[in-house]
Amino acid sequence: MSTLNILVLHGPNLNLLGLREPEIYGATTLKDINTRLEKEAKILGVSLHCFQSNHEGALVDQIQAALGKFSGILINPAAYTHTSVALRDALAAVNLPTVEVHLSNIHQRETFRHHSYIAPIAVGQICGFGAESYYLGLRALVNHIRAR
Repeated sequence: MSTLNILVLHGPNLNLLGLREPEIYGATTLKDINTRLEKEAKILGVSLHCFQSNHEGALVDQIQAALGKFSGILINPAAYTHTSVALRDALAAVNLPTVEVHLSNIHQRETFRHHSYIAPIAVGQICGFGAESYYLGLRALVNHIRAR
């Protein structure tokens, strides 16, 4: 792959960003995040494919289909962070560099949100910076891939 292709996955309820608990998640919409990610991707010279689903299996399907098509995965698994062995196993199976991002600092929230099934197999985790977590994550992922 000459051009880096990055898969961006947004988990459940992220389609409600801007409406859902703005005191926690802010006023930025998912469309705003994807638009800014596309701008960042152009600056970095990479291509993106963004996908959101409230369904675990649809996210697993995207991860599996990424093999041979994408250079890395930027993922906000949302609530599946704390529950989905299926997402973890799919990411481990395709073995693509993955960066996990969260809008809120999951380590400052309810205890059940402190554990991530994704973090142990990810290159890194960025959380607590609102929408900026995505942009920091994209830059970190691209730099990691290019350094390999």
